[in-house]
Amino acid sequence: MLNLLNLIVVLGFCSVVFCGDVLDFSGPDFEDRVTEHDAILIEFFAPWCGHCKRLAPEYEKAASELKKADPAIPLAKVDCTSDNGKDTCQKYGVNGYPTLKIFKNGEFASEYNGPRDSDGIVKYMKAQVGPSSRELQSLEDVEKFLKEEVVVIGYFSDSSSSLKDEFLKAADKLRESVLFGHTFNKEALDKKGLSDEIVLYRPKKFWNKFESNEVKYTGSADKEEIKSFVKDNYHGLVGHRTHDNHDDFKAPLIVAYYDVDYVKNVKGTNYWRNRVMKVAQSYKGEITFAVSNKDKFSAEVEDFGLKAAGDKPVIGARNAANQKFNMKEEFSVESFEAFVKKFLDGSLEPHLKSEPLPEKNDGPVKVAVAQNFQELVIDNDKDILIEFYAPWCGHCKKLAPTYEELGTTMENENVEIVKMDATANDVPPSFEVHGFPTLYWVPKDYKSSPKKYEGGRDLKDFISYIAKHATEELKGFDRSGKPKAKEEL
Repeated sequence: MLNLLNLIVVLGFCSVVFCGDVLDFSGPDFEDRVTEHDAILIEFFAPWCGHCKRLAPEYEKAASELKKADPAIPLAKVDCTSDNGKDTCQKYGVNGYPTLKIFKNGEFASEYNGPRDSDGIVKYMKAQVGPSSRELQSLEDVEKFLKEEVVVIGYFSDSSSSLKDEFLKAADKLRESVLFGHTFNKEALDKKGLSDEIVLYRPKKFWNKFESNEVKYTGSADKEEIKSFVKDNYHGLVGHRTHDNHDDFKAPLIVAYYDVDYVKNVKGTNYWRNRVMKVAQSYKGEITFAVSNKDKFSAEVEDFGLKAAGDKPVIGARNAANQKFNMKEEFSVESFEAFVKKFLDGSLEPHLKSEPLPEKNDGPVKVAVAQNFQELVIDNDKDILIEFYAPWCGHCKKLAPTYEELGTTMENENVEIVKMDATANDVPPSFEVHGFPTLYWVPKDYKSSPKKYEGGRDLKDFISYIAKHATEELKGFDRSGKPKAKEEL
C-alpha cells in the first residue's frame, strides 16, 4: 500500500514539475538555470490553457529527441500562474499562452516562430544551434551526416573557395528548413570523387527508380542560384508534404492522401508513392506533386469532398486560381494519369464545399452559400455588404441583431445585405477571411475589387458607411448618413 501511495505522490509531483525531458524553470532561480545552457527553448504557459495542453505531448516528445542531439538542446517550461513564474513571464513580456522563446548564453535571443509539432520543433531548434552548415571533419562524419533527412553537402578543396563562401551564405538563408554540411577532408573528397562541388542527397527512405538519389549543383558561385537549386530539388519529384513544410508546395498542386508513414511503414508508403511518381515524371515542371498522411490532413481531405476509407490514395488538386478538384474514380495508375491530363487541360469541374441552397431567401439579410455566391453577390446589380461569419463566433452572434436591423433598413435601397457561413462554404479567393466576422463592401460596378469593411459595428456606423460609398445615393439617407426629410422621399 505504501508503494502505491508513493507512486501516486510521485506521479502527482511529475504533473507539476514535468517529469520527463522537459525542464521546469518555474522557480525563483530562472536566471541561474537559463545561464547553464548555450541554447534553450522555453515555453511560457498556463495550466488551464487548451493550446498549452495540446502542445504538451509534442513538446515532451521533441525534448526527448533533442536531448539526444549533438549538441543536445534542452527544452523547458515556465508556469506563468505560479508565484515565481508570474514575475518571470512579466519580465519577458508574455501576453498569451503558450509563448515560446529561444535563449542563448543566458540571454533572450528570439521568439520561436517554428511549427508546433514534435518533428517541426526538433528540426527548427537544430537549425538554431551552431553554424548554419556543419563542418564534417572526416569521411566518417560525412557518412554519418548522410543518414539524416535530405541534406546538402559542399565538398571544397580549401577554405578560400569562392563557391564555399556563397554556399555558406545560402545555408544561412535556408538554415531553418534544410540541413547543410561541408568538408575539406581529403579522404572524403577522394572517396566521393568531388572537389569544389555541391551535392543534394536524398535519404534511403526516399530512394526510387524515377529520380536520382543525389543531385549535383551545376550553377555558378552565387548564393541565390544555390538557394534556387536547393529549393527546386529538395522535395524531389513527389515530396512528403507535412504540416511543417506544406507552404513549400505551390499550386498547381496534386496531393495523394493515404496512410503515409515514413517511421513505421516505409515500404507501404513508397508502394503508393512510386505509383504516383510513375505518372508525375511526365509532368515535371508543370505540376507540383506530393503525398500527405490522410489522418493528419483529415480536414483538408474533407475540404476536397473526399473520403479516405481504404488503403488506396485519394487525390485532391488545386490550380493556380486556387480552385479545388477531386478524383472521383478509385485510384490506379491509369485513372490517376487520366485525372492529371484533365486537370491540365481544364476539363475538370471544380469542387465547391457548399451548404445546400436555402429554400427561402427573402429575408432582410440574404444567405449566400458557395453554390449561389456568383448569382447573389457577383452578378447582382446592387451594391453588396457581405458578412463572413462562423456559427460558434461570439462576436458574430453579438453582431447578428444589428446586422438584421441593417438589412431591414436597406430593404428599399439598391443595396443588398448578405451573410455567409465561411466554415461551411468555400470563400472565393478575392475575399480574404482570417477571422470572424469579416465584412466586405462590394460595389455593383466593381465586383472584382471588394473592399474590406473596417468601420464600426453599430447600426449608425453601417448606415453612414453605406450612405457614403453607395454607387447611387440612398433614398432614405443623404451622403452623410442623415435621414432625409419625408418631403424629399
